[in-house]
Amino acid sequence: MNSTINEWLSHPLAQIVWKIALVVVIFFIVRALGRKLIARAFNRPQTIRASQARLNTLKSLTQNVFSYVLLFIVAMTVLEILGFNLGPILAGAGVVGLAVAFGAQGLVSDVVTGFFLLLERQLEVGDYVSAGGVEGIVEELGFRTTLIRGFDGTLHYVPNRNIANVDNHSRGNMRALVDISIPAGQKLDESLAMMKEALENFSHPAIVSGPEVLGVESDDLATTTIRVIAKTENMEQWAVEREIRQVIRQRYDAFSQSENE
Repeated sequence: MNSTINEWLSHPLAQIVWKIALVVVIFFIVRALGRKLIARAFNRPQTIRASQARLNTLKSLTQNVFSYVLLFIVAMTVLEILGFNLGPILAGAGVVGLAVAFGAQGLVSDVVTGFFLLLERQLEVGDYVSAGGVEGIVEELGFRTTLIRGFDGTLHYVPNRNIANVDNHSRGNMRALVDISIPAGQKLDESLAMMKEALENFSHPAIVSGPEVLGVESDDLATTTIRVIAKTENMEQWAVEREIRQVIRQRYDAFSQSENE
């Protein structure tokens, strides 16, 4: 029995299988350790003068590059174990690469666009953006695709070449905008005074300035729309808008109740 096992293990095919298995195991170990070390390096913002969002973006890209390089090394090692002469293969890679480039122009465009998106800091991980026809929070910026999480939970894989323009809603203060519609028969001056009174002592930790009742935004035969705005911290505009609507509604309810009494 032992002699049979030894004969099988000494067989050239078995040795090739064991070598490839060892390379695969080493690949997974090195990849896990490498990604962990990269994450640890970028989780020290005090050592790198950059925003946390940019650190997250650079960490994701570095991990991707590390994985691609490691896969290339593993592929070359496996080919060498199988007995291929890597010299002619590497020499012919330029010709093959040229042929592939003509058939993979979209991929090249993805990589180039992804590089400039990072270089120009048009978007970063954690930013709220509108890009490539979708809107949401950037979860990952890769060389080929950008992952954007929509507000309904959908994860959009957007090829970088489809990002012709970027609307980044996460740079600087944002604006909370609330439009309140009132019936056309209701007195305008009374409604304006009521809103100003309701917001006179209104406060929210995310508000930078305001809120301010601007006045009539639109008017038709059925309703009159009054606009209220306030400047808020990034990504806090929706919470402030909800609070403003609630405060104004409570003031209207209190006024209606007092009139009925």
